[in-house]
Amino acid sequence: MPEVTVYLTRHCPYCVRVKRLLDKKGAAYRTIDVGGDPALWEEMASRSGRRTVPQVFIDDRPVGGFDDLVALDMEGTLDQLLGIKE
Repeated sequence: MPEVTVYLTRHCPYCVRVKRLLDKKGAAYRTIDVGGDPALWEEMASRSGRRTVPQVFIDDRPVGGFDDLVALDMEGTLDQLLGIKE
């Protein structure tokens, strides 16, 4: 399985939705809470090029936020990126 990392904050509804989608897919992931930690927020922004949460990385590749993940799921690419067999 690929390594999935989710940068998030605790009270972000889109962050909750990203976790639900990944849970539904059975994907293992680690979370990094950037809330209240400017250094982690800068790390996320530097890696993703974005300053919004959530930000999802699959094998160190930035794939975006919740809307981006849903778009990948709808086109069938998300399962491939997550290593899910049909």
